[in-house]
Amino acid sequence: CTCKSWSDLIGSSGFVSTHLHRNVTKHAHVYLLCLHHPNFECQNDNDDPYDIEELQWSLFSNGTFVQFSNLSHPLENTEHYRIYGSSNGLVCISDEILNFDSPIYIWNPSVRKFRTTPTSTNINIKFSYVALKFGFHPGVDDYKAVRMMRTNKNALAVEVYSLRTDSWKIIEAIPPWLKCTWKNHKDTFFNGVAYHIIEKGPIFSIMSFDSGSEEFEEFIAPDAICGPWGLCIDIYKEQICLLCRYYGCEEDGMEKVDLWVLQEKRWKQLCPFIFPWDDWNVTIGISIDDELLMEIRDFDKGVANLYL
Repeated sequence: CTCKSWSDLIGSSGFVSTHLHRNVTKHAHVYLLCLHHPNFECQNDNDDPYDIEELQWSLFSNGTFVQFSNLSHPLENTEHYRIYGSSNGLVCISDEILNFDSPIYIWNPSVRKFRTTPTSTNINIKFSYVALKFGFHPGVDDYKAVRMMRTNKNALAVEVYSLRTDSWKIIEAIPPWLKCTWKNHKDTFFNGVAYHIIEKGPIFSIMSFDSGSEEFEEFIAPDAICGPWGLCIDIYKEQICLLCRYYGCEEDGMEKVDLWVLQEKRWKQLCPFIFPWDDWNVTIGISIDDELLMEIRDFDKGVANLYL
């Protein structure tokens, strides 16, 4: 009797919503998920095609980067996989180099279960570029995956996957301003909306697609952004932000990353992140605690370190 009543309680939508809201607001159970070599260094011979070292997934502390636990990979082979989004403990993984027929998996490491999404209806079309993002849409209370694909003739196809219905839907209405030649750069997913940095000639802009309302929108990037180098898009204090490491810092021996946030469909520039200068700093993005997450590479030792 107790098992049945507890099962009914934790399986109810009200309990699930309350539990997820508590974790999100308190930043509880937040970890870095990493695919890495067992000893954090590649031990195999890269010149020997038969010498393959098995990789593993692990959880790391969000603040100290200390290894927390190992995870069992849902698939037999860990090679050539990449994370395309995570939300509320669900992780979307697929091929490192996406193709139109790449399998897509929605993985729950906590309960060691995963789901493979159905085959795309665009399976017979050849695409030159494929982008994939995944996350939770609070407006429709569903987990969504957005896949954007372009042909060599700049035709754009967009599909939306719903975890609730376990099905893909093709988006027919593509706005005219996307029916042209453009380059896709970095992207992110926030509150059910996929955001992509796109380059159309000399102009940089942010293309957004709402996986719930299925509507596109475009936001022209700030005038100071004139190239893709050092350009990043992420979430800062519950707002879409742009990070640009292009201009030098006025302080000697220091470096800066400029920061803009999208407020009421307009860009507002905030104080930049300023840190000691280093030749091999790489901006990764913003942590859940709104700190700049960076990678500093040491090519002499062949290693890279994470910094907040």
